[in-house]
Amino acid sequence: MTACEPIPWAKPNFWGNEHQYVAQALTSSWISGGPFVDRFEHDFAQYQGVRHATTASNGTTALHMAFLALGVRPGDEVIVPGFAFMAAANVALHLGARPVFAEVDPATWCMTAKEAEKCLSPKTKVILPVHTYGNVCAVDEFLELISGRAIALVEDVAEAFSSRYKNRFAGTLGVLGTFSFQATKTITTGEGGMVVTENQGLYDRMCLFRSHGMLRTRYWHEVAGHNFRLTNMQAALGCAQLEKIDRIIWERKRVYLTYQNYLSTVPGVTLQYFPPEVDPVVWAIAVKLDPQAYPQGRDLVMKQLGEAGIETRNGFCAASRMKHLYTCSKLPICEDLSQQVISLPTYPTLGDDDIELICARLRSLRK
Repeated sequence: MTACEPIPWAKPNFWGNEHQYVAQALTSSWISGGPFVDRFEHDFAQYQGVRHATTASNGTTALHMAFLALGVRPGDEVIVPGFAFMAAANVALHLGARPVFAEVDPATWCMTAKEAEKCLSPKTKVILPVHTYGNVCAVDEFLELISGRAIALVEDVAEAFSSRYKNRFAGTLGVLGTFSFQATKTITTGEGGMVVTENQGLYDRMCLFRSHGMLRTRYWHEVAGHNFRLTNMQAALGCAQLEKIDRIIWERKRVYLTYQNYLSTVPGVTLQYFPPEVDPVVWAIAVKLDPQAYPQGRDLVMKQLGEAGIETRNGFCAASRMKHLYTCSKLPICEDLSQQVISLPTYPTLGDDDIELICARLRSLRK
């Protein structure tokens, strides 16, 4: 069974005013900063229900900006999950801090407060749960864990924009929430990021670090800043995408529910578990393959799907497997997931017929 046309793992979709707004940005001569940047920040903050939102050039610099605002320094420790995209761990290393990797829950694939607690030390500066694939960690349990401690809770929401936990948006529960608008994300600016917060002081420091550390006088540097700025053209894309967020959410939920309908009863295929308190907007549909049902292994399954015209992605690599880069003890659950999780095509315009074909092909590969 082969797709008539190749089915990509992801693709960006434009829903309304993207071309018009980008053209306006080009003709205005505001192509670096400009009115669309201000508008995107305002509209994003309003949508999230927070006081402040500040753009960044991508999701990784959003994390970098957040860590700088919190004063993460050499010798500090940042607790992150051992199964996730490693942007936060890498930023910590660049700042001379030490990423400490926690085990994840075998069903939700997210870090838990119980596992993070095992990683606490007097050097812990930040706990950073990653809301993997659109799921949301049990944030209230992390808040309880850090209560009375000088530890900041930062949410990595790169994969979970518009997901909710107990009816609150992911990213609005910790002191800072960071977002990515890379091409595959729920809304996209090509590359781009955002940080949201209620804290005025942290917002001011992020704005300072974002633009070379200049504040009151041009070319006078208050701190050793960076250039983390988003362009006006990218922000124009973001404004147009955000206008259609309700449609995007509806389509992504349709895609997830269709996959769930076809795969939830397939022996040897386990979907990521979303707790009842989570209302997910799934960024990427991922499943765990049982080696007994798929003895050829996840990687060969990916190759077989590729030969049928279906592009997939492997799950994240466990930190404990990347010993060349990270100091990390063995994390059995993370390592198991990293070898058995496969991410299937996920984007809002993916048709139900294509999803049926993908699922049928995956089922046919069972031994």
